[in-house]
Amino acid sequence: MIDEIKKQLLEHRALIDVLERDMAPLIAEMSNLIAAALGNGNKLLVMGNGGSAADSQHFVAEIVGRFKLERKALPAVALSTDTSILTAIGNDYGFEAIFSRQVEALAAPGDIVVGISTSGNSPNVLKALKVARERGCLTIGLLGKDGGSIRPACDLSLVVPTTDTPRIQEGHITIIHIVCDLVERTLFP
Repeated sequence: MIDEIKKQLLEHRALIDVLERDMAPLIAEMSNLIAAALGNGNKLLVMGNGGSAADSQHFVAEIVGRFKLERKALPAVALSTDTSILTAIGNDYGFEAIFSRQVEALAAPGDIVVGISTSGNSPNVLKALKVARERGCLTIGLLGKDGGSIRPACDLSLVVPTTDTPRIQEGHITIIHIVCDLVERTLFP
């Protein structure tokens, strides 16, 4: 068991090294885009399925509440949280529309819509990002593997380059924490 723990921690450290070496400029760009949008009075909409839904909620909680700084609340919504909306849309339009209908209802030009998908191929996330672009929003993907079908639907894609889902999720939450920190520092120096 100890050997397996060490192996997994070694894999985690290797992933963090990849983020540092290859993705720091993308993380900075994501942070700057979100800070600029929020600073201009726009909002952040975030979505994902399963563990990525949890990451969406975590991201939004840090933006609306606070990350490290005492500051005013910022506008952000996790599209995976309202069970009445999710089940009504899923029942009436199908699971593929659970996020796109919300983007249609809530997104305005200049907002940022973030899709989180470890596979890069979640059909409901892809559909929502396409609607977001049509509505004049900036689209960002936190993706895994090779970015999948979602990558081209994003103005900015941050792809954690592994096929191991837990490592992808660890990469995503690390990116989210760094972005939250940089957004706060930018907007509330």
